[in-house]
Amino acid sequence: MHSGDRVRVERDGQVNEGVLLPSSTPEHLVVKLPSGYNVGIEREDADVEVLESDVYAIDGNAGEDDGEGEESAVAFDDDLPTIALISTGGTIASTVDYRTGAVTAQFDAEDVLRAVPDLAGRANYRGRVVANILSENMDPSIWRELAEAVHEEIENGADGVVVMHGTDTMQYSASALSFMLDTPVPVVFTGSQRSADRPSSDNVMNAVCAVEAAKADVAEVMVCMHATQSDDRCALHRGTRVRKGHTSRRDAFETVGGSPIGSVDYDSETVTYDETADLAARDETDLAISPALEPDVELVTFTPGMDPAFLEMLEGRAGVVVEGTGLGHVNSDLVDVIDDLTDAGTTVVMTSQCLGGRVCDRVYDTGRDLLDAGVVEGEDLLPGTAKTKLMWALANTESPAEAMRAPLAGELSERSVPETNR
Repeated sequence: MHSGDRVRVERDGQVNEGVLLPSSTPEHLVVKLPSGYNVGIEREDADVEVLESDVYAIDGNAGEDDGEGEESAVAFDDDLPTIALISTGGTIASTVDYRTGAVTAQFDAEDVLRAVPDLAGRANYRGRVVANILSENMDPSIWRELAEAVHEEIENGADGVVVMHGTDTMQYSASALSFMLDTPVPVVFTGSQRSADRPSSDNVMNAVCAVEAAKADVAEVMVCMHATQSDDRCALHRGTRVRKGHTSRRDAFETVGGSPIGSVDYDSETVTYDETADLAARDETDLAISPALEPDVELVTFTPGMDPAFLEMLEGRAGVVVEGTGLGHVNSDLVDVIDDLTDAGTTVVMTSQCLGGRVCDRVYDTGRDLLDAGVVEGEDLLPGTAKTKLMWALANTESPAEAMRAPLAGELSERSVPETNR
C-alpha cells in the first residue's frame, strides 16, 4: 500500500473510497474523498483494499506509506530543467493532524510532490528540508540556513529554486534573502492560504505557477501567490516590496507602492513580466552570498499615548526600526529617548505606517527634531523590509545608515507617485 493508491477502507461498518495520502501520524490513514475533502481513519481494525495502484505517483514508485517517512523517488529527464524545492513548512506543506484536528506542518518537499501531481513532468526536482515549522516560528538563524541552502542548490546546478513557506512571515523571509543572496537564477517563494485538505486550497496552483516562474528568465527573489480569488493566474511580487494584506483570501499578497513584477497564467503556463521594471535576467548576476545578520534589531510601532519607557527598554540594541505616523513622526515626548538611543550607538530607522508614499522628516518640526536626534529616514521602505535590511546592513556594511538609504534589491523607489485610481 502506497501514498497515491486508490483504496477502499472499511472500519466499524463505515466505508470510504478515495486516494491514500501521506499521514501526519502513524496511527491514522488519510484518504482524499471524491468530494475533495480528506478523512482520517484509525488504522487499527481497518480493512483496506487497494483498488488502483499509484494513481498519483510521480514516477510510478511512490514511497510506501508505512508511517516511517520513506520518500518517493523522482524520475530524471535530461530534457527538463532542474528545480530545487526547499521546504520550511507552512500550510502548503501541511495536513490535518487527526489527533487534534488542527492543521500542522508535517510534510517535506517530497510529500508536496506527491500531494501535487500536477508538478510532474514540468521539471526535474531536488527536495530539501531546511525547517518544518509554521512561519510564525521563523527567525534569523533559519534565514541564514535557508540562504545557505539556496546558495548550495544553485551552486550544484539548480536552474531555479522554489521555497515553500508559511504565508504569515513569507514577506520577511523573502526580503531577507533578497539582501543575503546575489542569484543568477529565479528564487521563488510560495505557500498557500488554505490547507490541502480543503477543496478551495490554493496549494496546487501556487506550486505549479512557482515552478513555472523558477524555470523562466528573470532571476529575482520573488513571491508567487494567487493574483485573484479565481484559479486563473498568480502574481509575481518582488521579495522586498511584497506584503500580506488579508488574513485568509487566496489573493492576500500585494506589491506595495507599485505593480507586481510579473504574472503566471495557470492554464497556458505563460510567464510574463513588467517590461518597464528593472529586472535581473537569468545568468546576468554572479552567484554570491552574504549570510551574516545582526539579530539584535527590533521593529516597533508608534501609537498615540505610547509610554516613553517602552523605547527606553531598547537601550543597547544594535538597531531599531520605528513604524511612525504619516511622513514618519512620533510623539514629541519620544524624541529625547530616541536621541539617547542613537547617542549610545543604536541605529534608528524611521518608516511609515502608511501603505503608500515615503518618509520625509523635513516638513514638520517633529520630523526635523527626529533628524537632529540621529534618525535615519527610511524613504519608502516597508517596515518589515526595513528590519531585515537593517539586520543585514549592520552585519555587512561599514555605514549602515548610508546602506539604508541606498537601493540594494529593489526595496527603494526613486520617487513616490500619487495613486489616482483609489
